[in-house]
Amino acid sequence: MDHLDTLEAESIYILREAYKKLGKLGMLWSIGKDSTVLLWLAKKAFFGYCPFPFIHVDTTYKIPEMIAYRDKVAKELNLDLIVHTNREAIDAGMGPAQGRLVCCKALKTEALQQVVKKYEFDGLIVGVRRDEEGSRSKERVFSERNKNDEWDYSNQPPELWDQFKTDFPKGNHIRVHPLLHWNEIDIWEYILRENIPIIDLYFARDGKRYRSLGCAPCTGQIESNATSVEDIIEELKHTTVSERAGRAQDQEDSYAMQKLRKDGYM
Repeated sequence: MDHLDTLEAESIYILREAYKKLGKLGMLWSIGKDSTVLLWLAKKAFFGYCPFPFIHVDTTYKIPEMIAYRDKVAKELNLDLIVHTNREAIDAGMGPAQGRLVCCKALKTEALQQVVKKYEFDGLIVGVRRDEEGSRSKERVFSERNKNDEWDYSNQPPELWDQFKTDFPKGNHIRVHPLLHWNEIDIWEYILRENIPIIDLYFARDGKRYRSLGCAPCTGQIESNATSVEDIIEELKHTTVSERAGRAQDQEDSYAMQKLRKDGYM
C-alpha cells in the first residue's frame, strides 16, 4: 500500500466505526475540497450508498458558484441533502457588518446546533484536518461535545495506535474526523488519483484562485497561475503562505477559530 492507500483505508475504517458505534449521524458538506473528498470516501466505505444525510449550513453569503455546484452534485449523486439556514438571524439583519466572529457564531455555529437538535443527530462527520489551522491540531478523531455543544480542547483523550474512544455519555454530541491525519497535498493528490470532480473556484482565473472556500465577504483569493490539479500540487510544494490566509475571520482575532470551535463551530 502506498501513502494514499493507507490514508484511504484509515478513513474508511473510521467511517465504518462511527456508523457502527455512534447512532444517528450526519455528514457536513461545505462544497470545498476536503468535504468533497470525504463524500467520495463515504461512498467507498458503504459501497456506493451513504447511510446518512449530508448537511450544508447555508449562511446565504456563500460564493454563488458554490451553491450551483452543491445543487448539481447533489442531484447527480442522488444525495440525501439537508440545507439549513439560521433564518431568524438572517431576518434580524445578521451579517459580516456585525463583526465576523459574531456573524460566524450566528450563521454557522448556531445554525449547526439547530440542525443537530432538529434532526436529533448523535454525531456529525466533518472533513477537518490537523494541518489546516491551529485549533484543529488539538482535535481527536472521535471528539466529544457536551450537552451544550461545547468542546473542551484542554481535556482530550489519547488516541494511541488508532484505539479510538467511542463510548460517550448519552446526550453528548460527537464529531468524527476521518481526514484528521491528511494534509493539504494529500487531499489534492487523492483528488488527482481518484479523478474526483471538484468545484472550479480552486483553479486560477486571471492570475488568482481560491485556496480555501467560505462566505464571499470573508474569503479572499491568492495569487496563482494553477489551472489544474497537477499545477496546484506543484504550487503547494513551494508555497510559504498558509492555507487559510484568505479567510478574514482568522485575521480578526489570533484565536478566532479556537473561540468559535469551543462553542460548537465546525
